Amino acid sequence: MENGLISVDRWSDGSQVYFLTHLHSDHTKGLSSKWSKGPLFCSRLTAKLFPFKFPNFNLSLIRVLDIGFWHSISLVSPSSGSRKVIKVMAIDAHHCPGAVMLLFRGEFGCLLYTGDFRWEMSSERANKGRITLLNALGENTVDILYLDNTYCNPSHAFPSREIAAQQIVDIIASHPEHDIIIGIDSLGKEDLLLHISRMLKIKIWVWPERLLTMHLLGFNDRFTTKTNLTRVRAVPRYSFSIETLEGLNQMRPTVGIMPSGLPWVVRSHEGGDDIISGSLLTARYSRSKSNANGKLESVNRFHKYIFTVPYSDHACFSEIQEFIKLVRPTNIKGIVSSSCCYIEPLYYFGRLCGAKQPVKRFHRKQKRTERSERGVDVNFVKADKRQVMNGSNVGILSVRLGRVSALRRVQRGAHLVEGDCPD
Repeated sequence: MENGLISVDRWSDGSQVYFLTHLHSDHTKGLSSKWSKGPLFCSRLTAKLFPFKFPNFNLSLIRVLDIGFWHSISLVSPSSGSRKVIKVMAIDAHHCPGAVMLLFRGEFGCLLYTGDFRWEMSSERANKGRITLLNALGENTVDILYLDNTYCNPSHAFPSREIAAQQIVDIIASHPEHDIIIGIDSLGKEDLLLHISRMLKIKIWVWPERLLTMHLLGFNDRFTTKTNLTRVRAVPRYSFSIETLEGLNQMRPTVGIMPSGLPWVVRSHEGGDDIISGSLLTARYSRSKSNANGKLESVNRFHKYIFTVPYSDHACFSEIQEFIKLVRPTNIKGIVSSSCCYIEPLYYFGRLCGAKQPVKRFHRKQKRTERSERGVDVNFVKADKRQVMNGSNVGILSVRLGRVSALRRVQRGAHLVEGDCPD
């Protein structure tokens, strides 16, 4: 199939259909209220939130993918004019509201694009996703797994969201005379806020736009914009800083909590002031240590007013490894081209999918803020047998023991074009 027919989380010209995994800004760069390049496929919940994110968008372009069902899409070959049918299934990614993985099937083979995801082993919701994925795959092999490799490094070992959420509740409960501010994004971590609200039996303040999002998600009773009703406030992440906390503490005792898997550090700023930063990342972050009870000691206090807790909506290293063992793809491609300690996923996981493991390679071409831009133009082609044998192209690299059948011979592959993202 020719190049440029399908784009995932990339919004430039040249594709017949476009897919959106979720509404975080690093996946919507280039998408706007005036965008009109073609049909846009997304989950039902993303479609519900879409007009709020992009007012006046032409909603007739949106096509809803119901989770767990196959959808057939007819494409036209630019060269021959013949019709090609692909099938796609959306699977719950358990990342933020509306986030999905995308499983593609057709004459090109089978491809899985995770988008951002986190499937904890202890999560019932993630277990349903695993069952959905395995049932959808059946006897098919995933030729290429496009993987959320945000934390694809053994240094990233953090607890489940359930444990981290309770750690945050404990911090709040241990500061009964303090106001609390929690740094969050415009979408995501709703389960954390709901857990805090339920456990402490309090409302949580959010800014007006965030309250509208909460109402769209059906959370009508636990959030407020009235500061006199609660001592716990969820504030935009960009406004969370040491300077803000120091100013608040001049009026009332206040502590801040930053829930993130990123290695937040305190660094000296010009002028002598300290700043807390998730964009100026260093290699000083190390694997979480276990205490005598075997629990991760993962809460850190980098400043007298600030706690950081590794509550993450991205899979940690061990969860990525378990996911790859589950899927057993022929090949893997990371969707994040730059991260705080990026290593090509095949370096760690090539042995799990039969691909040749490359030399460890770090990317330092660009500074990483919170997350790098993601998105791909996906082009499916049949793998040439000679290319397969010498490994010169992404495709089938070996005959291997399959996940369902005892032995399956892979016959097709998927190629990826990433535009300006470095390999």
